[in-house]
Amino acid sequence: MAMTPARGGRSGDHRYEEIERWLRSLVKKGKAGTLIPSEVEIAQKFSVSRMTARHAVMNLMREGLVDRKRGAGTFISPQRIHRAEGVLLSFTEDMHRRGLSPSSILLSAKIEGATPQDQISLHLRSNSKVVVIKRIRLADGVPLSIERVALIPETKAVLKEDLVNGSLHSALRKLKFAPYIANGWLSARPATADEAKKLDIPARTPLLVETRIIEDGKGNPLEYTETAYASNRYVIDVKLNVAPAIVAPYSAAPIAPA
Repeated sequence: MAMTPARGGRSGDHRYEEIERWLRSLVKKGKAGTLIPSEVEIAQKFSVSRMTARHAVMNLMREGLVDRKRGAGTFISPQRIHRAEGVLLSFTEDMHRRGLSPSSILLSAKIEGATPQDQISLHLRSNSKVVVIKRIRLADGVPLSIERVALIPETKAVLKEDLVNGSLHSALRKLKFAPYIANGWLSARPATADEAKKLDIPARTPLLVETRIIEDGKGNPLEYTETAYASNRYVIDVKLNVAPAIVAPYSAAPIAPA
């Protein structure tokens, strides 16, 4: 049975492209924080299924043009949060400075066996235990990242601190474990289905993964952390000095004819 062409001669399978163009025009003309039509309203306007409407909205979400707030709707996105290089603030301190309200969803906080990477990063023996804290970090109620922190076992008292609304680094300083210097690296990968659900983003949205090791003032490893940021909401700025051009040494030797 032949498929009936959609309005404008385009097949139903490609209607989301038409919807995308319409949504992009709304975003271009609108202001950050403006509510866009719901998937149901879009489906009715273009006489398509809700799945087709969702496909178009999800594509814009992956690009960071719109964002969804659970229970409230989909909005034109504000500018992504940019983290400057140089000084590493705790997530709580950073969000407070931006005028945003930081919070966490605590997934787990317990003492468990160290993974091989925990052992290497924290200079621990193979049978060591570590303090592991897993959280979703939010700013003004919007999930930005999923974080796994492994701490040396001597910090176990931190499990009694407020890990939902408080700062982990402030709690560590209170316990006389002061983070001093951080070394880290960045990688990227698509979000798993579980991560996408936790961050309320489309499946396989790119994640910016920051891995870092934090030492105390004496150079002893204190914390090993992996934080997966939703790249449509958070970016890390980098500033580099360009190396000078390398000039070949002058040679007075005559050039032989070809």
